[in-house]
Amino acid sequence: QVQVAESGGGLVQAGGSLRLSCSVSGTLVGAKTMGWYRQAPGKQREFVASITNDAEANYADFVKGRFTVTRLRFKNTLILQMNSLKIEDTGAYYCNARFIAGPRGDYWGQGTQVTVSS
Repeated sequence: QVQVAESGGGLVQAGGSLRLSCSVSGTLVGAKTMGWYRQAPGKQREFVASITNDAEANYADFVKGRFTVTRLRFKNTLILQMNSLKIEDTGAYYCNARFIAGPRGDYWGQGTQVTVSS
């Protein structure tokens, strides 16, 4: 059974940095795409960043230049380096793994909380 787990959230002051990690277990198949989404209280979940197994990265406009997504080579492990954090970056961050072979489908983690204070 595929499981997705995030770690690395916490409380940080505005302007600071945090590093989130995501790992996938339960399969030896590589995910086609892995990505991060976030959800603030009272708002819908939104796309943050993603990267394919060909290392093609995509970012939401509101994180470009501040966040960097990387993926360990040949592994279902995802890193999100978040710099210059803003109060509006506060929310629960969810990792997504999308498989097009093997365990086809989308898999989500439980989320990790990021809180940015003034």
